[in-house]
Amino acid sequence: MILYLHGFRSSPQSMKARIMAARVAELGLSDQLLSPQLPASPKLAIDLALSLVAGVPAEQLAIVGSSLGGYYATWLAERLGCRAVLLNPAIVPLQDLDRHVGVSTHYHSDEPFEFKRAYIDELRALAVDRITRPERYFLIAATGDEVLDYRDMVKHYAGARQHVIDGSDHGIAEFADYADTVLAFCGVQAAA
Repeated sequence: MILYLHGFRSSPQSMKARIMAARVAELGLSDQLLSPQLPASPKLAIDLALSLVAGVPAEQLAIVGSSLGGYYATWLAERLGCRAVLLNPAIVPLQDLDRHVGVSTHYHSDEPFEFKRAYIDELRALAVDRITRPERYFLIAATGDEVLDYRDMVKHYAGARQHVIDGSDHGIAEFADYADTVLAFCGVQAAA
């Protein structure tokens, strides 16, 4: 089972989420991918993720998280003992998201949502200062990320499998090139 967690203001309609869904569909494994719309509240987002994977053994679960979803994926991987793929993950989102307190819109629907100041404390409660089992993690970070600093990611996931893309952007525009590698780390044979 793969749980895909999108980033802040994003959705299951993001480019990376759609590429993952299309690739697992090509492999006849659509029932093995969950890609929920996450609520703005970090606590509710984690509660939703935990409910979706309840009962799935850690060795059969992988979480793919993009940006803020990578922050969530790290906390979940530490809690559940599963594998996680981090795509330009947020490392300290409380600093970055403080300026987004208030009403904002989702990128793919323009639907408004409120990011409350209380959510900063919810994010703080999910902080993972240091990963415990680096072999469970696979970081894909882009040096051209215009939102987050890839060097923070590389440092935070020291010892983990890492692929640093020279250039690119926060959304990892060429993510399709990495989909099979991500799926393989998640335990899915991508050779159809």
